[in-house]
Amino acid sequence: MFDNLSDKLDKALHVLKGHGQITEVNVAETLKEVRRALVDADVNYKIAKDFTSTVKEKALGQDVLTTLKPGQLMVKLVKDELTELMGGDAAGVNLSGNPSVILMSGLQGSGKTTFSGKLANYLKNKKSKKPLLVACDVYRPAAIDQLHVVGEQINVEVYSNREINDPVKISQDAIAYAKQNGHNVVIIDTAGRLAVDEAMMTEISNIHKAIQPQETLFVVDSMTGQDAVNTAKAFNDVLNFDGVILTKLDGDTRGGAAISIKSVVNKPIKFIGTGEKMEAIDVFYPARMADRILGMGDVVSLVERAQEQYDEDEARKLQKKIAKNQFGFDDFLKQIQQVKKMGNMKDLMGMIPGAGKMVKNLDIDDDAFKHIEAIIHSMTPEERSTPSIINGSRKKRIGKGSGTSVTQVNQLLKQFDQMSKMMKMMQGGGGKRMMQMMKGMR
Repeated sequence: MFDNLSDKLDKALHVLKGHGQITEVNVAETLKEVRRALVDADVNYKIAKDFTSTVKEKALGQDVLTTLKPGQLMVKLVKDELTELMGGDAAGVNLSGNPSVILMSGLQGSGKTTFSGKLANYLKNKKSKKPLLVACDVYRPAAIDQLHVVGEQINVEVYSNREINDPVKISQDAIAYAKQNGHNVVIIDTAGRLAVDEAMMTEISNIHKAIQPQETLFVVDSMTGQDAVNTAKAFNDVLNFDGVILTKLDGDTRGGAAISIKSVVNKPIKFIGTGEKMEAIDVFYPARMADRILGMGDVVSLVERAQEQYDEDEARKLQKKIAKNQFGFDDFLKQIQQVKKMGNMKDLMGMIPGAGKMVKNLDIDDDAFKHIEAIIHSMTPEERSTPSIINGSRKKRIGKGSGTSVTQVNQLLKQFDQMSKMMKMMQGGGGKRMMQMMKGMR
């Protein structure tokens, strides 16, 4: 995420991170490079220019030239200004209505239908809501089918009516249906076009006026850069939407949309999409994103994702098994499943301070655990619970059954043995203190 921008900003600020003489001239030169990095990332030139002017003004106002560590202060000023530019604080979604009606808008291909499902899944699992998805794209039968498939995936009901072509009527009927059937959130997926046109704007404006949603969200593909910002402005002029959803932030995005959009439309980015899975949705935190852009990682988000998968009862059972030396491959498989639920592996690595640079050129497959899972699934129940019985002939059978080699089976057994010993050691005083500290973070 934002790898190119992070690299260029790091190089621009590198001069001021040393212990050499800092002058107003090289501060200005550094900020010129920062501006160039932002423009290369498809940030609007005027926004980039205003950004660096503000940072320079604040830097000289705080007498950065005479501080003990001017480079660090400059990095902090750039981070603070990036945070402010992207919205300052995280913005929540308005769920005040009964039902709360959320209208999704955006161009075709922006990921609107998929994100409607992600949002429904998020509200269902994180906010204990009972959402209803509504198919209001009456022009593409495949769009209705797609929403039904998404609904089945996340076990959320989808309302559609293929008999009528009036999206206003469909949305009104859906809200009435939601009231009758106990749905407290209604998410309306509307039609998009390949470009902004009068017919689309008129239609979504009519829906908006008819249903008066509590929340109107504009979904945009972050990979379209400055075009995303221009489209957001066009939609906002008609709809006066409440917030922005940025999709495909897990791709090779330059970052221009995330940095510029708040400044142009004066509306917060509320959520981001970080992958294809239904769980790949994050609340947008400007300060955390600024940290990631500057290569500082995002430990808070990483801990939050880990805590979402943390089950105290399971943790207690696991602790007892480790203490009795009964930790087996079935338990290991459960741990792998929990890690996979946390999200894209490269994205997770990027949240660790300093690790982003190390993994940026690595092709970390989301199926990184695939061969490990295959090996474990090729074991008998007895082998999974008591790995010590796995001898040479068993290894050959497991390797053949999993499509791997005996060498790979040996590697896994060795790693598993080392991990079991380490976990056993963690049961001592140091490990318990660490566990208590982690619980305190919850």
